[in-house]
Amino acid sequence: MKNLRVLKSGFDMKRISVLVLMVTLLIISTGHTKECFIVKEKDKLVKKEGECQTAFAPHSTFKIPLSLMGFDSGILMNENAPSFPFTDENTFLNICKSAHDPKTWMRDSCVWFSQVLTKKLGMKKFQEYVTKFEYGNRDVSGGLEKSWLSSSLKITADEQIQFIQKMIDYKLPINSKAVDKTKSILFIQELPGGWKLYGKTGNGSNHKRIQQGWFVGWIEKENRKLVFVQHIADEKVEKTYASFRSKNEATTKLWYLINDLAGHVP
Repeated sequence: MKNLRVLKSGFDMKRISVLVLMVTLLIISTGHTKECFIVKEKDKLVKKEGECQTAFAPHSTFKIPLSLMGFDSGILMNENAPSFPFTDENTFLNICKSAHDPKTWMRDSCVWFSQVLTKKLGMKKFQEYVTKFEYGNRDVSGGLEKSWLSSSLKITADEQIQFIQKMIDYKLPINSKAVDKTKSILFIQELPGGWKLYGKTGNGSNHKRIQQGWFVGWIEKENRKLVFVQHIADEKVEKTYASFRSKNEATTKLWYLINDLAGHVP
């Protein structure tokens, strides 16, 4: 009996130790980032988690409105044209050190292509588009080349949702073909259950080397479209891009959401 009590006591201590370790790991894994995840189906809020009120620079998620501007203005023609020659020697991503077209620009997230596009638009037209899109705080005083890169232009997660929803509902004041062409270069992959994933990542720094990263977009199947935003704001220096972590987090959460949707009739 004494040996049994000793064994039971030892087992309880092991369970307590495992529980403490799990809690500690949870605190460590979440204590250095602030996350936001939102999913909406039109006006219906499907899921909302975390801190979502703060506005951040959109970084490469701004390629979505830039694509709409480019196609609507006629500067961009289709997913393969035009091809802009590479000229920016300050680019640090090797995959961006070559000529790119709209499809590869969006896929490889090349900043220099965005800057060529905004220069071709000019400040007057650029500001007009941002204003009529009602995009974030609409402040492009940071300039044609950097306003969306840790500069003047800021947007919240809710505003990202609103913008994407207006786009896919064809409620932006632009040519519908610009929306169709933008959608085509935003397609990423087919998810379980026949859902299609469209989206764009964005990564930048708040200050020093502290990162913040987005993954915004939507999933669709037949007549259903669910818009989502995942955002991570680091509170310490991390080795991996916040945008990559945002995309991984969102893709996992969307998988579970799709699984839940399969058990319900819309």
